[in-house]
Amino acid sequence: MPYMPTFVAPARFNDPVAALEQVRLIYDGGLTHLRDAMARFVAGESLPGRVRACYPFVRVHTHTVSRRTPAANAWLSYGFVAGPGRYETTLTRPDLFERYFRDQFRLLLENHDVELEIGTSTQPIPIHFSFAENDHIEGDLSPERRALMRDVFDLPDLAAMDDGIANGTFEARPGEAQPLALFTAARVDYSLHRLRHYTGTAPEWFQNFVLFTNYQFYIDEFVRLGREAMADEKSEYIAFIEPGNVVTRRRGLAAGSSAVYGSLLDGSQGTPPGRLPQMPAYHLVREDCSGITMVNIGVGPANAKTITDHVAVLRPHAWMMLGHCAGLRQGQQLGDYVLAHAYVREDHVLDEELPLWVPIPALSEIQLALEKAVADVTGMEGPALKKIMRTGTVASTDNRNWELLPGNQPQRRFSQSRAVALDMESATIAANGFRFRVPYGTLLCVSDKPLHGEIKLPGMANHFYRERVEQHLRIGMAAIDVLRSEGSTRLHSRKLRSFAEVAFQ
Repeated sequence: MPYMPTFVAPARFNDPVAALEQVRLIYDGGLTHLRDAMARFVAGESLPGRVRACYPFVRVHTHTVSRRTPAANAWLSYGFVAGPGRYETTLTRPDLFERYFRDQFRLLLENHDVELEIGTSTQPIPIHFSFAENDHIEGDLSPERRALMRDVFDLPDLAAMDDGIANGTFEARPGEAQPLALFTAARVDYSLHRLRHYTGTAPEWFQNFVLFTNYQFYIDEFVRLGREAMADEKSEYIAFIEPGNVVTRRRGLAAGSSAVYGSLLDGSQGTPPGRLPQMPAYHLVREDCSGITMVNIGVGPANAKTITDHVAVLRPHAWMMLGHCAGLRQGQQLGDYVLAHAYVREDHVLDEELPLWVPIPALSEIQLALEKAVADVTGMEGPALKKIMRTGTVASTDNRNWELLPGNQPQRRFSQSRAVALDMESATIAANGFRFRVPYGTLLCVSDKPLHGEIKLPGMANHFYRERVEQHLRIGMAAIDVLRSEGSTRLHSRKLRSFAEVAFQ
């Protein structure tokens, strides 16, 4: 017989706060049960059965295609189910997703004349996902005892973590509920653990606007600006977080003054890692979580897909790529900007999940914000602005040495596509944004022109980095300021929603 926590009977709610408290009750009870059992297992005890605790679920039943949408919600592209039926999803980490869950619950209640049913699902919580941030008690186990874990605890089941819902390939079996969210609880937990591993920071620090870059120079400048902001008592940001969860508080910020980050800000200040993680993340934190996260994803589409696969579960308001590219047109100069409005996908890492025949549209909100930011930061407009920034197609390839392929075939394809720039990450980030319904954009800076003999030489590169990195980064941050000022809800466009979309944003 399974050894399980005290059963919590399903209950119905018409208040989002009360529904969230029930989710918390079930989840926290399950985690306490698993952690206690694991401590006993490590101590060598024999447990009274196979240990199991399951995720909480939220469910709604609807009986009509119509909905009672308040005027304030009428233009939103999420917050409602597609039609009559039963819809549900499993939930995890109500502490991390508290505001997100509350907003999704509220919209469901406002848009449909139904109650929310909260209960315990049949999906087990893997024991690895029950550990606290710095809890590694399984490391004290002998090899024999570690091998026995599979017989005693539920381990991560990859079959419960696929991306069929997000990919549009999920089909409910007869009698099975339709999904309410893109990701199941186990898929979310898996990504939260991957984010810690790849970025060296806790998921709690990630902000709702994310910048990706492919060069450390941008990170160095972001760190400088972050520390500069922390010295300013009037800064809109309250903390700057570096790998190892190293916290720098804003000067003059009183202990306990943050309602959202209080326990994190007032607790341990973290430890710098002995070496940087694979894709280090840095966070300029705002009290409302609308600050800026910047991640150095390194070079290549595999990294770009890996990190966006996992950041997507945090449901950010937007992510954008700031990096270097090869200019493909004679009229471009080193240091010119390229605002992507289309992508040629020769990266190949998403071919199975998102077929090449799927177009990746430019999103007007992001495009306008980036264009305005370039104008504001450079002080240029009209013809002068067009001289330093070109809007066009960006090609992304998985072959860093594409220039060396015989027969000039890549050059011919790029010319036929009307591409103006080439890199290895932008199309991947945009395509995964499309796939996961996260608004996306790309602003690149021309660092070489291989088709015209202008390759990166040490002197040219050093001058370029000095002249452009700071300006480019400030443009990206200014674009986020524009998006933030216009409100996040308008970013989640209908262009990213399918015919029968899940209700959760």
